[in-house]
Amino acid sequence: MQINIHNAKFILSAVSEKQFPQDFLPEIVFVGRSNVGKSSLLNALLNRKNLAYVGQRPGKTQEINFFCIDEKIYFVDLPGYSFATMGKEKVQKISKTIDLYLKKRKNIALIVMLVDIRHKPTADDLTMFDYLMRSKLNFIVVPTKADKVPITKIPDYCEIIQKELNVPETVDIIPVSSDKKQNLHAIWQAIQETLQEE
Repeated sequence: MQINIHNAKFILSAVSEKQFPQDFLPEIVFVGRSNVGKSSLLNALLNRKNLAYVGQRPGKTQEINFFCIDEKIYFVDLPGYSFATMGKEKVQKISKTIDLYLKKRKNIALIVMLVDIRHKPTADDLTMFDYLMRSKLNFIVVPTKADKVPITKIPDYCEIIQKELNVPETVDIIPVSSDKKQNLHAIWQAIQETLQEE
């Protein structure tokens, strides 16, 4: 499937199932804890600076944001799932929204799970990874901020993430840098391969 990334637009922010788009295009879903770089990666993949809002405070994205790409697929930016600066009620509300989307949405093509390459996966990361493994959804693991570590050490950091999460060999681990636009082609390749399987 040929996709023109320049034909990308924000569609809506949803907080309930009834607000989700109903045209059932394939959806590429970005998940990760707050401030891991979901919006930055989305912008980088589309070669845009601010299509998706990049917040300085963790937990800025609190709705499910839908972006339509070339009228063929959606990029879906989920709220971060670690909420150090939020109250318990807000955490529960957002967690429920994420859970509802992942369980009910039938047209999820691929989930892109982001983790910070500089740190061991958190308890929240482990919970999300286990959820994805049980869900049988297609997903890849993407260590972000790869430009923040020495390039020769990237394989070592990826190996730590692989061991901590117990990532099977069938799941790709693709380190990227949104700032330096490193390895974005590998993400697009994974997306294209998934769409061809649809």
